[in-house]
Amino acid sequence: MDTIQQADAARPVLEGPDIARVLTRIAHEIVERAKGADDVVLLGIPTRGVFLARRLAGKLEQITGRTTPVGSLDITMYRDDLRMRPARALARTEIPGDGIDGRLVVLVDDVLFSGRTIRAALDALGDIGRPRAVQLAVLVDRGHRELPIRADYVGKNLPTSLRETVKVQLTEEDGRDAVLLGLREPAAPGGN
Repeated sequence: MDTIQQADAARPVLEGPDIARVLTRIAHEIVERAKGADDVVLLGIPTRGVFLARRLAGKLEQITGRTTPVGSLDITMYRDDLRMRPARALARTEIPGDGIDGRLVVLVDDVLFSGRTIRAALDALGDIGRPRAVQLAVLVDRGHRELPIRADYVGKNLPTSLRETVKVQLTEEDGRDAVLLGLREPAAPGGN
């Protein structure tokens, strides 16, 4: 995720209650589109996508009265920018006990930007099993796609410039729920 220039320079575009409302709406959309969500499996993309997937699973249970399997999908080794970024620790891939074969897998992520993370997730998913279908739920779609990928469920469409950053904060990781819009830090003189 991009660094935000100054904490006070970033402005919130979603706060905690907004995020809760958005997740409730997405859960209802999943139930409607999946005709009950009986065969839905949620896989969150670390880090914040995992927390969002767990929250969505809770909302789905409130709506359907059934537990929705939830897991995580680490895409680190499937990224096409590994050589361009500093080394990063591998996250965990946790697939629910019944697997994903023949199921409707909903990938969950915090921000959809270029589409490269989702391309990597699709590659990782192909090594794990063969779902009946794959859908994508994101909290924020900020545009600027580099690949032909779109989300099936979007919490908020947030048109941005490339100079702006979108930072998602979730209580589980950051101590608060918010989506912040800020400016990129200027590159250091002589830097890359």
